[in-house]
Amino acid sequence: MGEKVAADGIDLADRERYRRKLHECLAGLRTLLAEKRFDRPKNLIGLEIELNLAGSDGLPRMLNSQVLERIASRDFQTELARCNLEVNIAPHRLAGRVLDQLAEELRTGLAYADRKAREVAARIVMIGILPTLAATDLTAANLSAIDRYVLLNDQMRAARGEDFAIDIQGVEHLVSRSASIAPEAACTSVQLHLQVTPGRFAAVWNAAQAIAAVQIAVGANSPFLFGRELWRESRPPVFQQSTDTRAPELQAQGVRPRTWFGERWVDSAYDLFEENLRYFPPLLPICGPQDPLRTLGEGGVPDLAELVLHNGTVYRWNRPVYAVADGKAHLRVENRVLPAGPTVADVIANTAFYYGLVRALAEEPRPIWTRLPFAAAAANFDTACRYGIDADLHWPRPGRGGGIAEIPAVRLVRRELLPLAAAGLDAWGVEPADRDLYLGIIEDRCARRVNGASWQAAAFHHALRQGLDRDAALTAMTRRYSELMHAGDPVHTWPVAWPVGAPSDAPGLRHVVESA
Repeated sequence: MGEKVAADGIDLADRERYRRKLHECLAGLRTLLAEKRFDRPKNLIGLEIELNLAGSDGLPRMLNSQVLERIASRDFQTELARCNLEVNIAPHRLAGRVLDQLAEELRTGLAYADRKAREVAARIVMIGILPTLAATDLTAANLSAIDRYVLLNDQMRAARGEDFAIDIQGVEHLVSRSASIAPEAACTSVQLHLQVTPGRFAAVWNAAQAIAAVQIAVGANSPFLFGRELWRESRPPVFQQSTDTRAPELQAQGVRPRTWFGERWVDSAYDLFEENLRYFPPLLPICGPQDPLRTLGEGGVPDLAELVLHNGTVYRWNRPVYAVADGKAHLRVENRVLPAGPTVADVIANTAFYYGLVRALAEEPRPIWTRLPFAAAAANFDTACRYGIDADLHWPRPGRGGGIAEIPAVRLVRRELLPLAAAGLDAWGVEPADRDLYLGIIEDRCARRVNGASWQAAAFHHALRQGLDRDAALTAMTRRYSELMHAGDPVHTWPVAWPVGAPSDAPGLRHVVESA
């Protein structure tokens, strides 16, 4: 969620001034792009992972402030709910043994954080949606006590004008309502950053959009919410609905949701920032002290603070990022598609697959976005979220004039995309040993048709067959997941069957929701 803001009250004058400054920032960005005043390419990548806190019983723990106080590291930060926190890995140059370096840093950081969490009877759990969360866990009272979150919640509630509604038909049907945006905190993700030049931005963003469905298919890890089995990757519908500021009438009119896939391929980073201003009213109209156009005129580099803040309240799955570091402007593509977990090895495998594939596709002579209709990419994303590793996706046939074919995601990955990802990692200069190790995990997932979501579902049903009721089965599965996550072997190697314990060990019923 990023920047700190002060929730001191907002009036009409604030909104008018903020809107004016947004357009000044957009004009400033246009000038920066036209004059090519951006940092040189450095092949820098960044990694952020949102985490859950759970007890030894598998249930959520609302203790992030206590855990963060004990961790005492700037690498770990608060997140939306008190059962969440985030770890940030310092930027790395994408070359050499970078994948193993990322894995080692992540293992070390998570192990340290977990030791500190244990001091308050909690554990770090890296998972897309904690299966044991109940609707009563995600209320305004359990939002982190940070001004930005308080203000964002207040502004989204005011824009919505009524409770937020979650209605997802998956394996089961979930209907739930919330007076706050807190259910958004159920969704914990991996965010992959890639610094790019303005000239390469559109190609990288378009490539990332094209492969978002494939990322979900192989990496899905969020099949449960509030006690119901839903989509294999339930984060996207949960996130969209829990942040949806549109009243039903606006939804019926086709007004765009603040969490969306997009609707077209782009030609420039400017396209995305301009769309964000054109389609989405400001939620946090807080102005910084800098005059962006004056700063530009004086030869400086503006921070475009208002544009950056507004951009952070439009939740694209591939988000454009503008930032200033060491006095130089740069652009990044922030890939927000993947759920957290299951293990460090799995996260780095997903990371390798993404960076390799996006490099290869961005440099193809006949780019994928000239052969795949955007509507097909969006439909693929929805299909992959629903069915995960069992999804069938639409993809261009090889050769000129081949058209679009429907193909199982696992076959597409193994036959076409893994070789491309390997070539992309070679182009970055990644060591072959790292390339083969981590892309091999993706290959094995596809061969066995196992990812985090399919394991969770299978383990849950195994627990049910052993005689546990729904809540006890979810709890037992979550505890087992946590054990295996900390052991570190990739999820496709995890056994589904294990001694789940007697039904009498189960906690009481927690998941009280409306269900069709």
